[in-house]
Amino acid sequence: METVDLQVRDGAATILLNRPEVLNAWNRQFGEDLLSAIEQAASDDAVRAVVIRGAGRGFSSGADLRDMSGDMTPEGRPDVRTTLTQRYHPIITGIREMSKPVVAAVHGPAVGIGLSLALSADLVIAAESAYFLLAFVNIGLVPDGGSSLFVPSRIGFTRAIEMAMLGERLPAPKALEWGLINRVVADDAFEAEVSALTERLAKGPTRSYAGTKRQLNAWLYTRMHDQLELEADIQQEMAETGDFMEGVAAFIQKRSAGFTGA
Repeated sequence: METVDLQVRDGAATILLNRPEVLNAWNRQFGEDLLSAIEQAASDDAVRAVVIRGAGRGFSSGADLRDMSGDMTPEGRPDVRTTLTQRYHPIITGIREMSKPVVAAVHGPAVGIGLSLALSADLVIAAESAYFLLAFVNIGLVPDGGSSLFVPSRIGFTRAIEMAMLGERLPAPKALEWGLINRVVADDAFEAEVSALTERLAKGPTRSYAGTKRQLNAWLYTRMHDQLELEADIQQEMAETGDFMEGVAAFIQKRSAGFTGA
């Protein structure tokens, strides 16, 4: 794999998002590599727990808006529906339905689809300097990758709508206060805490963990696949708007977007 590393040691698989030069932003290759890593970890009987983390300065900055080499519609607009349904959704559902505990270890930014990835995990541990951001609205899009499911299921409608509509950074301590994540640790203790948690899970009762995931998925996420399809449909609508094109242009040009509602 070119953009993701997978290592297994003492029953624990570490999936390292490895595009540090762009803060582990997602492009086509990244999506394919990450899906492969998730599938390998899920099928490997030697793996009893999984941790997902980012190389370099952050967890993931979301979609790579400077790399538009993905699928396109006949009208020349990004075919985000195909990207989501064929590559990204299997990653998210693969994590949620994996019969092993999955930890997201977040330092730096977890933004957009990067935030969706983190929240698809069972446990989220963050460095104190980390932050979380539903950035989709800032380029005229809507939450995807399961965020419209995972965020409100963790923190409720009131806070979810604030994150989705205002598109503001949520610092790790506040994310913990809101219940979005499980633990926050000092930056200099982050590595040790991640290692200790992963080791504990890898040595734990694997079948018990799997049963617990099945129970909670059945209570909270029975409509996960339907919700992901709805996200893809609405996101495709947004990708065909002028506001989306303006939002991407403004992001690349590092200026404020001039949205018109068109």
